[in-house]
Amino acid sequence: MDVNQAKQEHLLALKVMRLTKPTLFTNLPVTCEDRDLPGDLFGQLMRQDPSTIKGAETLMLGEMLTLPQNFGNIFLGETFSSYISVHNDSSQVVKDILVKADLQTSSQRLNLSASNSAVAELKPECCIDDVIHHEVKEIGTHILVCAVSYTTQQGEKLYFRKFFKFQVLKPLDVKTKFYNAESDLSSVTDEVFLEAQIQNITTSPMFMEKVSLEPSMMYNVTELNTVTQTDKGESTFGKMSYLQPMDTRQYLYCLKPKPEYAEKAGIIKGVTVIGKLDIVWKTNLGERGRLQTSQLQRMAPGYGDIRLSLDLIPDTVNLEEPFDIICKITNCSERTMDLVLEMCNTSSIHWCGISGRQLGKLSPGAFLSLPLTVLSSVQGLQSISGLRLTDTFLKRTYEYDDIAQVCVVCPFTSNEC
Repeated sequence: MDVNQAKQEHLLALKVMRLTKPTLFTNLPVTCEDRDLPGDLFGQLMRQDPSTIKGAETLMLGEMLTLPQNFGNIFLGETFSSYISVHNDSSQVVKDILVKADLQTSSQRLNLSASNSAVAELKPECCIDDVIHHEVKEIGTHILVCAVSYTTQQGEKLYFRKFFKFQVLKPLDVKTKFYNAESDLSSVTDEVFLEAQIQNITTSPMFMEKVSLEPSMMYNVTELNTVTQTDKGESTFGKMSYLQPMDTRQYLYCLKPKPEYAEKAGIIKGVTVIGKLDIVWKTNLGERGRLQTSQLQRMAPGYGDIRLSLDLIPDTVNLEEPFDIICKITNCSERTMDLVLEMCNTSSIHWCGISGRQLGKLSPGAFLSLPLTVLSSVQGLQSISGLRLTDTFLKRTYEYDDIAQVCVVCPFTSNEC
């Protein structure tokens, strides 16, 4: 076709408009004191203004709503809605009208049309209307492609397209930190704490409707964002959960392994996938947005090949009196071990029993509960130390110091001690 040829006039006109919630109309109140020259003139004009609130004319917010004057911003997680209208501007009947709407992103092309069937005919001054919706899941450039094909009364098939380009912005900045914590008795069922920092990087306030953590299949989660007062829990952020522009909030969650996985040290050791955050917010007049992060991953704790922890230890013991503890030995490796236990005395901790005894074979992921007796010759807070495990298969030795702490007190008066 010749580039200088005049552009073909189509019988149909295509109009596309974005559907968004209106905003509250704002006034710029002008006031003065009664003794000033205008007197009550400004107040009278504001009372006559239909957009002001009766009895509160000096407020900037009015009773009217304002329709959007431009395309506005679209943020990741929001629902993009658009109104598509095809109008017959001609004086003749048009047949076989097919309207198609596609959304082109950087990675895919999506069909948003509610129906892919053609309309049999369209009379003059009539129109075909359609409303499309799409939850935006990618940031960057998006192109809405609207195509119209039809047939004239003379049987000529015509076709035209229009392109509407817009940018999808990032509404929130989410940062996460993981803390691998151990329980009071250093058991294998370690807790994992997740700190999520969420920042509003838009230009308008957000109402944070929900911020939750969906854990992976091996964990249960507990939210630590409420303070229990009497019988009712109250959010740490107060009753009004608003996040102003550029403000940041910190959410805390505690994850514990499910009971069926708690004793499987080899499995828990290798778990790096924790779960994903589900964030729901609302903006002006209740427009909702939702954002789900990808699977959050942490660095797996380094337990080593074998782990020694305490299942039972008293808080306070008497000086130079034996007391019982229960050790838990867990094979965190992928091979079977043949273990020997050695008990080495320190300056304050003295083990009771036979050192160098055989514990037998321990298969991968298995554990052994071992009762031991110990006494302390020094008062105060003492560390339980001096245990040594040897794997006779590989001739490898594992030493354990500062396993736990115990408070040693004298059962007599200070003068007698």
